[in-house]
Amino acid sequence: MTALPMTAAAKLTRRAGGLLLDTLLPPHCLRCDAMVDGQGNLCAACWREIDFLGPPQCGLCGFPFAHDEGAEAICAACSRRTPDFDRARAVFAYSDGSRQLLLRLKHADRLDGVPAFAHWLARAGDGLLAEGAVLAPVPLHRWRLARRRYNQAALLTRSLSRLTGLAHRPDLLRRVRATASQGGLSPGRRARNVAGAFAVRPKDGGWLAGRQVVLIDDVFTTGATVSACARTLKRAGAAGVDVLTLSRVIRPSN
Repeated sequence: MTALPMTAAAKLTRRAGGLLLDTLLPPHCLRCDAMVDGQGNLCAACWREIDFLGPPQCGLCGFPFAHDEGAEAICAACSRRTPDFDRARAVFAYSDGSRQLLLRLKHADRLDGVPAFAHWLARAGDGLLAEGAVLAPVPLHRWRLARRRYNQAALLTRSLSRLTGLAHRPDLLRRVRATASQGGLSPGRRARNVAGAFAVRPKDGGWLAGRQVVLIDDVFTTGATVSACARTLKRAGAAGVDVLTLSRVIRPSN
């Protein structure tokens, strides 16, 4: 992972700013609002409720393995069909324990956790965030963006860019067709729902050629949305597309 060097003065400034923030706004747990020892933290009880992901895992989609099968091992689903993206990684499993974190970010305007989530994303995506990679959020359609007022994926992308020093392009992808919510749809219907829903602006095609893109989103469910995005980016010239999300729905890979 590439990060910008921080001078001693910058570190002192950040520390002083953090102390001032803690004084003005006492830090609360991102999940339950209990008092904690620093901004962007979880209390001990909530930490135990989050199933953080990492090796051993599928070398392609990041599906967690019960036993270490080697860095190149892939899951049954990826063996049957190679994903449209190159690699996918997630911070934690989507569960009863993590759902509240995501709902607060997505629907309750709880954006105070974004800097902490960026740190979590940086750790989970360490192997993806290589020098020269470009960060891009999965976009919302303009009508949904107007209703929600912000795209949580774009906020995560911007914060991760600041943390790592990697370039980010919030408008690299556009959602050109309004789609129904993916919630409650089968994997096949999810794929059909987002087919043809994304586009790269023609003027960005030349700029994109040969670049590695890391797509950022909040949840990986079946992979239909990020797969549609990856196909669009590769058709426009991207050399590769990786996926980095806060959470992932874990279904049996068989």
